[in-house]
Amino acid sequence: MSNTLQLAKDLIAKSSVTPEDKGCQPMMTERLKKAGFGIDELKFGEVANFWATHGNTAPVFVFAGHTDVVPVGANWETDPFDPVVKEGLLYGRGAADMKGSLAAMVVATERFVADFPDHQGTIGFLITADEEGPAVDGTVKVCEYLKNKNQAVDYCLVGEPSSTNQLGDVIKNGRRGSLNGR
Repeated sequence: MSNTLQLAKDLIAKSSVTPEDKGCQPMMTERLKKAGFGIDELKFGEVANFWATHGNTAPVFVFAGHTDVVPVGANWETDPFDPVVKEGLLYGRGAADMKGSLAAMVVATERFVADFPDHQGTIGFLITADEEGPAVDGTVKVCEYLKNKNQAVDYCLVGEPSSTNQLGDVIKNGRRGSLNGR
């Protein structure tokens, strides 16, 4: 099993219904710390968030995302927090939105930093557990924190699923809820 698939399954197994994190963020920050990232754990209200960085020069490229998922509906054929792979597809609450993306971001970054430990620029992670609900103690508060630190963000990739006809068939440049910085 690939490292990305294993991490995605581990994240999906956490019942992180908004605004709960249920251990997803510590799982991610532990891996990022091993890769040499500095971590700022940020709790606003009851919401867990973190800001992680590797490097300290411009430009600053940030992966942004969330660990919370919407409440489980009644139409599941399997336990939504017991991830399964069927016919090459991963099923579980958050597989598409957005625990699969988080796993891909973390594993890709681990590989990049291992191959290029002295890379130019800064890689950041802005992760919240408050996107699927009220969304007041997550990205908004973390952005205020970054602004107060005079931390600029030059580029940001949000791994949210996008589609026109089929999940993943579109890459969008900017969308509601995006994070832009400078």
